[in-house]
Amino acid sequence: MNCNKLFFAILMATVITTSCKKIADEDTSSITEDISSFKEVATIDLGGETSAEISAYDPLTKKLFVVSNEGGAKVEVVDLSNYPNVSKSNTLNFPANAGINSVAVSNGLLAIALDGADKQGNGAVVVLKTSTLEEVKKITVGAMPDMVTFSPDGNYILSANEGEPNDDYTVDPKGTVSIINVKDNYSVKTLDFSGFESQKASLLAGGFRIYGPKATFAQDIEPEYIAVSADSKKAYVTLQENNGVAEIDVVSGTITKINPLGTRDINLAENPFDVSDKDGKIALANWPLKAFYLPDAISYFTTGGSAYIALANEGDTRAWKGYDEEARVKSLKLDPTKFPAAATLQLDANLGRLTVTKAYGDADGDGDYDELYATGGRSLSILNASTGALVANIGKDLEQHVIDAGKYDDERSDNKGVEVEGVTVAEVNGRTLAFIGLERVDMIAVYDVTTPAAPKFVQLFATGDAPEGVLFVKPKDSPNGRSLVVVSSEGDGTVKFFQPNKL
Repeated sequence: MNCNKLFFAILMATVITTSCKKIADEDTSSITEDISSFKEVATIDLGGETSAEISAYDPLTKKLFVVSNEGGAKVEVVDLSNYPNVSKSNTLNFPANAGINSVAVSNGLLAIALDGADKQGNGAVVVLKTSTLEEVKKITVGAMPDMVTFSPDGNYILSANEGEPNDDYTVDPKGTVSIINVKDNYSVKTLDFSGFESQKASLLAGGFRIYGPKATFAQDIEPEYIAVSADSKKAYVTLQENNGVAEIDVVSGTITKINPLGTRDINLAENPFDVSDKDGKIALANWPLKAFYLPDAISYFTTGGSAYIALANEGDTRAWKGYDEEARVKSLKLDPTKFPAAATLQLDANLGRLTVTKAYGDADGDGDYDELYATGGRSLSILNASTGALVANIGKDLEQHVIDAGKYDDERSDNKGVEVEGVTVAEVNGRTLAFIGLERVDMIAVYDVTTPAAPKFVQLFATGDAPEGVLFVKPKDSPNGRSLVVVSSEGDGTVKFFQPNKL
């Protein structure tokens, strides 16, 4: 063979090999998946209760970082490089801190949210390199940074600083949101809500809650969870105990509005609750009752050219030694005009054992209750991100599917029901799916929200005990090129990995 022929043969072989590799890569990245077939592929046990709470995945190093508060503030590092075989490779300890709350990853950086040594004092966000686990920066933020996240462009780190009071309710720090500018040497701006004091009356009229003893408006606010818009310009923050969502301009570092969430009317046909754990049955029914939504997790998504936020309406109360708003309905004096059948309603088999708030409902201040307010929406709400308008509420259908699957825990009927704790919304095979964490039934519910006003049930699958963190990893970032849902469960310390079947 002459030199020209040899060169041509080598060139063609190279082209064919390169082309085949390209086709193979394209085949991997364009795998179609069955959106209704998520199943467990791998699991790891990190050591028991509170040892697996929130997780974040780094596609650059194929490491998963998991929050643990078992035996101290820690981050467990899990190696996914040999996925579906997963193993713990390291533990990061933070002994000087009262607790660890959240982790997030972006562009090879790991952000960790830590309480201060004094939980009511300032907390910190620590930034490490995911490759070497070396500290890059430690930034002081507000009290009790409960959740940390990066903006999609990686330029900002945001923390929701809950600022809970101490147990005696004698120290109540301001609830704040910190915005850290990564590109500006991690400069930080911490925002409080004192500027909304003048709007208090209108916010309360819309169902917002400000009620902590001797607390100022800014002290009473308790930020819980953050979602950032796809363009990294806006952030949406759940104010769980306050029953609202704040909107933040990330670039200017200002809080632009608070949206009160109102209440869910349990007397309406579309909003039934199972309210008793002592009635000998599981039954959704209507009652003369309203429920504050009180959302925990929040997820931002776009579909059909519009932007939305999904809210996991877990519910929460202020139940401290120094102040406790919780009460059973049977312990309250009900207004005889508003509740003519009060004696019957207050039986254990009816509303008697339901947990409600005694901070609201005595509208005329005469010592009896004119209305009853449950402490949690038991649902997933979808809101228009721009207007704050309610687009859909997945509650009755969600709980009924859990009941039909034989997984409903009737012992929780008098409190938060299935306890909708977490949510993440992502695109799988051209459909927009909401993955909803149900803490008290140890399951994930999957709904197709491609048309947000008409959510469709897709699937239920079992998790570990008390799923806390629900993380979605896109196929391009996943260790095996397929959609991945990672669920960390605080009840038993397991992290489970779920993937759909290929079509």
